[in-house]
Amino acid sequence: RPAQSALGGPLPLPPARVPERRTPARCHAPRHPGRHAALHSGPSALPAGELRQPGVNRLTQTLVPVPLSQPLGGPGPAQLSPSLAAMSLQSSTPEALRVVNLLQERNLLPPIPIPPPTPCLQQDLQKINCNPEVFRSTLTSIPQTQSLLNKAKMPLGLLLHPFKDLSQLPVVTSSTIVRCRSCRTYINPFVSFLDQRRWKCNLCYRVNDVPEEFMYNPVSRSYGEPHKRPEVQNATIEFIAPSEYMLRPPQPAVYLFHSSTWSHNAVETGLPERLLLPGDSRTKIGFVTFDSTIHFYNLQEGLSQPQMLIVSDIDDIFLPTPDSLLVNLNECKELVQDLLKSLPTLFQKTMETQSALGSALQAAYKLLLPTGGRMSVFQTQLPNLGVGALQSREDPNQRASAKDVQHLSPATDFYKKLALDCSGQQVAVDLFLLSSQYCDLASLGCISRYSAGSVYYYPSYHHQHNPAQVECFQRDLKRYLTRKIGFEAVMRIRCSKGMSIHTFHGNFFVRSTDLLSLPNVNPDAGFAVQMSIEENLDDMQIVSFQAALLYTSSKGERRIRVHTLCLPVVNSLSDIFAGADVQAITGLLACMAVDRSATASLSDARDAMTNAAIDSLASYRQSVLSIQQPGLLAPACLRLFPLFILALLKQKAFRTGTSTRLDDRLFAMCQLKYQPLVYSMLMIHPALYRVDDLSDEGALNINERTVPQPRVLQLSVEKLSREAAFLMDAGTVMYLWVGRSCQPAFLTQVLGVSSYAAVPDNLHLLPELDTAESQRTRAFIGWLRDQRTHHVDESQLKPTFMQNMIEDRTESALSYYEFLLHLQQQISK
Repeated sequence: RPAQSALGGPLPLPPARVPERRTPARCHAPRHPGRHAALHSGPSALPAGELRQPGVNRLTQTLVPVPLSQPLGGPGPAQLSPSLAAMSLQSSTPEALRVVNLLQERNLLPPIPIPPPTPCLQQDLQKINCNPEVFRSTLTSIPQTQSLLNKAKMPLGLLLHPFKDLSQLPVVTSSTIVRCRSCRTYINPFVSFLDQRRWKCNLCYRVNDVPEEFMYNPVSRSYGEPHKRPEVQNATIEFIAPSEYMLRPPQPAVYLFHSSTWSHNAVETGLPERLLLPGDSRTKIGFVTFDSTIHFYNLQEGLSQPQMLIVSDIDDIFLPTPDSLLVNLNECKELVQDLLKSLPTLFQKTMETQSALGSALQAAYKLLLPTGGRMSVFQTQLPNLGVGALQSREDPNQRASAKDVQHLSPATDFYKKLALDCSGQQVAVDLFLLSSQYCDLASLGCISRYSAGSVYYYPSYHHQHNPAQVECFQRDLKRYLTRKIGFEAVMRIRCSKGMSIHTFHGNFFVRSTDLLSLPNVNPDAGFAVQMSIEENLDDMQIVSFQAALLYTSSKGERRIRVHTLCLPVVNSLSDIFAGADVQAITGLLACMAVDRSATASLSDARDAMTNAAIDSLASYRQSVLSIQQPGLLAPACLRLFPLFILALLKQKAFRTGTSTRLDDRLFAMCQLKYQPLVYSMLMIHPALYRVDDLSDEGALNINERTVPQPRVLQLSVEKLSREAAFLMDAGTVMYLWVGRSCQPAFLTQVLGVSSYAAVPDNLHLLPELDTAESQRTRAFIGWLRDQRTHHVDESQLKPTFMQNMIEDRTESALSYYEFLLHLQQQISK
């Protein structure tokens, strides 16, 4: 099907480039008149940035023209004078608005990773604004009105990484946490002090009194300067919460390990005998295994060895000895170690092939009911017995279908309902899927999604035949067991008056309109929200957003982590486009497309993503460009937008026409919804580097280690060379591509082999050689690894490596240039 575009219709290309083979069933005509392929949810039919299906009206809302010359009137916070109006972006054309003809300028990828745009704020405010790795907006200049936002055709939303590991985090211990009496916003750097005794909230503009205790600055040990306190000097801060922030005494750290007996090999290669889990003297631990029956383990202090207690009635689960199944880790450490030693051999000779996962999860839920905690589930097959039993829904013959993909939604609501029960009792479920068979991640993933857990997936896992997967699992598990954790957490996101949040993305349960229930929160979890403008922001110069995360630390402290982001308000389309954050827009659209794939269809989601690029570039051409020129034109800040959209269309989550296992697709969707933006962007558009000629020129010096900085290359086969070696960083995996005629120096001094033919087939870790070239290469890979939280292995999978060459044409998908021609044709219609 060479003539079929990845977008589902006949190609808009000259006949000489593509043979004419068209399939009428895949044309752009709407399948259901009046049904829009818009990624939307929320109050309005098509909020800003929503996407349309070809052949359907572009926008159903009436666009109200906004006078673009209207000044930014109205008084702003006292701290913000002189007026930001004097800082208009239009005084000179900024680099972000430089016109780029995408069809002519081919080498658009910057040589270094793309930094996020800087909001156009006063210098003193910008210095203390929130770190974009923690909190960033798709638009760094907020439109004054919803109609102006609609006209820009770009989505407005926030992307958060609220529990990120931070090297510097100010922590405040105070009996008085100062908050607005009206909207409950925490005092922050963007409030205004009318005088020493009064401050004005930057979200609702209420004037509040400054408490007496807040007059004293614990850092400078001075009195009478409340504006110099840490809470007003840091956009990210953590409070140790007093008793009024507790509904009950802080829970202990409770960990329950829950494994199918078929997983014993996985546990054998993963769980260390000495578990170094975050916690204190109250930390509790327990174990449950299952096949067609449920096995509990009595670890009561005083026993000479652990006791296995078997419950065979899976339809009426009960706890045989409720008080001795979850035990204090410090008091029962030896029994726990004995159990971890014996677990791998307990089921070595089992012939059991049944899996009562649903009943086992119900049992584990009962066990954690009194305390809450974290449940770690290791599963190796499709559950096939009792409640929650599933049947295979995948047809291997349909994996490469260019038609719509079926079964992206759960087969049963059992796992979602149980997850909501878990969430209500402060229990999060983390799922480790270690299987070479179909496991129905669409159904099983719900147990983690709605309980604020995580999903780990290892396809083709085998503890003997796949050492790379074992290594990956072990490193992931080590990070998982030792990383920071927050229990019984809730997160609330507030925004300035006139704005509203209408859709959340991530793993959580929405307890009320703006409150996310997070039984566990971890440093690797990301969130996104879509926003709309409900009231005109005419009298505002800035708006603010605040995320407050209340959690219990593993040491039993109740803490509140607060992030505050400040952005300017603008009244012209050119200013909106100048502040567009192309990576944040791509990340939010990916989340929206995952939802659309499940609620409508994969083809709807693909059409909608394509139209996101068409609509925004058409709006720019029609409403911002003063001189019309031929070609496909984009502002410099959006020059990579079509490339990223094409990358999404070719991503495992959304691609068609390429053989993709259903669970692989669903896991990619989970990652796009759950991962922080910095990780998901590498999944969407991997980074390619040449590594056989690394040098110290332009290198970074980090902890007395020299880290080379090779330039980022375009993802095209034409950038590869037989005489070289290349590293592709795709987020969760790195691929090392070695050319057949690669320099002998690289082979001997980095790979430790004498020739290309001697490169081992199962190379998944670079050897540690005492050569300058080896040290440089390992330093660079180590530096890349240090920037993420999960294990990354160097893999030799050539087909997958080539599938990530996004700019090249494949049998079932357009090349980047062909995609640009398609966009140009749609825009000029």
